[in-house]
Amino acid sequence: MILVGLLLLLIGFLTGISIIWTIGIVLVVIGAVLWILGAVGHKVGGRAHYW
Repeated sequence: MILVGLLLLLIGFLTGISIIWTIGIVLVVIGAVLWILGAVGHKVGGRAHYW
């Protein structure tokens, strides 16, 4: 999810399409939160690890 978000950020920046930029930011933030929650041991969506 983080990689897709970064890819969308790059595409949105290069093309100037703001909606793609916004979606990329949202995906990066959600992916980072899920990664951090999984790394500290919290179950995310019933799973002990997020990957």
